[in-house]
Amino acid sequence: MTYCVAVRVTDGLVLLSDTRTNAGLDNISRFTKMFTWEVPGERAIGMMCSGNLSITQGVMTRLAKAIERSADDPDVETILNADSIFRIAELVGEAMQAQQDRYRESIQAGGVGADAMILVAGQRKGGRHRLFMVYAAGNFVEATSDTPYFQIGEHKYGKPILDRVVTIDTPLEQVVKAVCVSMDSTLHSNLSVGMPLDLAVLRRDRFAFQVRERIGADDPRFQNISREWGGRLREAFLAMPDLVSID
Repeated sequence: MTYCVAVRVTDGLVLLSDTRTNAGLDNISRFTKMFTWEVPGERAIGMMCSGNLSITQGVMTRLAKAIERSADDPDVETILNADSIFRIAELVGEAMQAQQDRYRESIQAGGVGADAMILVAGQRKGGRHRLFMVYAAGNFVEATSDTPYFQIGEHKYGKPILDRVVTIDTPLEQVVKAVCVSMDSTLHSNLSVGMPLDLAVLRRDRFAFQVRERIGADDPRFQNISREWGGRLREAFLAMPDLVSID
């Protein structure tokens, strides 16, 4: 399984994903679920994937092949020359639909689910920073001020903290902390989500990722967040009044 979370706030975008892929109790492996592209000074794009790995890898391969073809034919439309982040989401949706049309029936005939989802985030010069969630059918929705974040994969364990602390005006540093707590909660409750993690942060109007790094299980910053969050939760729980008195 997987857990990916992306947040769009006034100051920019934050993306965090795990790297565990589980195809059975004895078949656990690592695959990156985050992909980033930059055209210095012009655009920065990030994507995260969940669901059937062959479908999402196929989508990424289609996008990469289009970029390769555009080197010889500038008329080929790609995520690196599309005129908006909205159009980039459309290109991802078209690639998703093509993969589903080609392989969905045969995948399902083998008893495996073909559903997949992709988060698309980024900004190009002259446009605003945007965040989209692309579904298996190729259609998509956009994050708004009322709903500034999207989750894909095992989202239920990490959702409460985001609902309580993240708003459209939350500073980027606080958003990073919130998504790390969200991931830590998921790691503690679901064995199909695992380290290491991939983190990317894009500040508005910068067109380059200010943070793009892998966080390992031994990372002292993440360990500190996990330890502090667990300790503060226990303290808050013990400080709450009892609901009933039991003799």
